[in-house]
Amino acid sequence: MSHVMLFLCFIFALVGMAANAMVLWLLGFRLHRNAFSVYILNLAMADFLFLCFQFIFYLLYLINIFYPISTHILLFSIVVSTFAYFCGLNILSAISIERCLSVMWPIWYRCQRPRHTSAVTCALLWALSLMLTLLDEEACSLLVNSSDMFWCQTFDFIMISWSVAFSVALCGSSLTLLVRIVCGSQRIPGTRLYVIIVLTVLFFLIFGFPLGIYCVLYKWIRNLYHHQICDLYYVTLFLSCVNSCANPFIYFFIGSIRHHRFQQKSLKLFLQRALQDTPEEEADGERVSSGDPEELDTV
Repeated sequence: MSHVMLFLCFIFALVGMAANAMVLWLLGFRLHRNAFSVYILNLAMADFLFLCFQFIFYLLYLINIFYPISTHILLFSIVVSTFAYFCGLNILSAISIERCLSVMWPIWYRCQRPRHTSAVTCALLWALSLMLTLLDEEACSLLVNSSDMFWCQTFDFIMISWSVAFSVALCGSSLTLLVRIVCGSQRIPGTRLYVIIVLTVLFFLIFGFPLGIYCVLYKWIRNLYHHQICDLYYVTLFLSCVNSCANPFIYFFIGSIRHHRFQQKSLKLFLQRALQDTPEEEADGERVSSGDPEELDTV
């Protein structure tokens, strides 16, 4: 079963790397970035890094069958994948929390939010994720030969607490956002941006979250690591690859909905429409009145 799961991870990693690379190229060099697109850019970077090292891990796995290689190389790919997954969870939580704040307290959000909040938040999340991952893996002897169980358990507890806190914040803010969109006397107009947030969070909870649950359980029951748990790890790993691969397709799909026939179809235009934070009717009216040719460029 593990061979099948690894092969499926390899296939989804290839497709996901290409899709996330397209998002990185468009947001990095072809489109004007705003507060939300900075988060999407960093989330795509985390997904690309995760899928890239899943791809590398599968290649190393195949090489190891015919020619034994150092286990440190395999462990390094696992550590980087853990870091990318952990960082992706943090960034997705930050996206949901910030949009929830903008809905609950719109005046405060527009007046008090610093200009470079998105970039600073992402930089801090990358740094904290890297620091916690390295400290935890080093303390638990994945990067060095010796281990200290006290520090290993301490950093395990910190990692688990951090993950649980961000997961609860992700679920709570997303649920609040969904309630404000679909029901209540103070409903907010639905935009493509909110649809992307809801779908991205939903896909993560279904496909990405099981890997985090497995890692939490494994850290606390290391002594029960046997064949069945190993197979379960590969299943959750495959589901997480599906999640990282699906995110770019969510952006492009939402951006392509209700696309006017007289406009040229391009991934750049789809992504630009997907990240718009205005209702569909208002956005269409502004597009017709302004006649902006930028949206008609092809990729």
